[in-house]
Amino acid sequence: MTSVWVGERVRLRGFEPGDWEAFHAFEEYSDDVRNGWLLTPPRSAEGTKKWVADLAAEEPDLDRFKLVIARKDDDAAIGSINTHEVDRHYGTFKYGVAIGTPHHRKGYASDAIVLLLRYMFGERRFQKCDVVVYAGNQASLALHHRLGFVEEGRRRRARFAAGRYEDEVMLGLTVEEFHDRHGS
Repeated sequence: MTSVWVGERVRLRGFEPGDWEAFHAFEEYSDDVRNGWLLTPPRSAEGTKKWVADLAAEEPDLDRFKLVIARKDDDAAIGSINTHEVDRHYGTFKYGVAIGTPHHRKGYASDAIVLLLRYMFGERRFQKCDVVVYAGNQASLALHHRLGFVEEGRRRRARFAAGRYEDEVMLGLTVEEFHDRHGS
């Protein structure tokens, strides 16, 4: 029997205190941090240790959670994925995904997203996933289109980053669209 949390390239797992070094290193890439959400002042090593230790100590929630994306072959932390804006009444949720720069364009993000969607659609009975991608993040937009997400709208000048205003692109994927493209 296979695990819902293990894909072809990655496995999704909880945070461990030792993961702090990988996440501290990922923060060195300002463009990646900015593409994920918001560029913040640098965090100290102790601050990153505390942040990861706090995540490692959290009790998991069935619908709202943050997981490490780890390489399947050596369990090294290469990114994270989280769910948010979960609405059980309407059966919708959003997620965020971040892969450390040294691990880009190796299929890790798509593998992790499919695992997350398989869990949320197949185990938790959600009917739709929404995602927001900044318009300048062409790699993420292409990834989501390849996964079957459909562009549903755009919020013009929704954020200010790197000295300019940028649109947010809203994309969605229904459970039926997911099953048609990725199986169950």
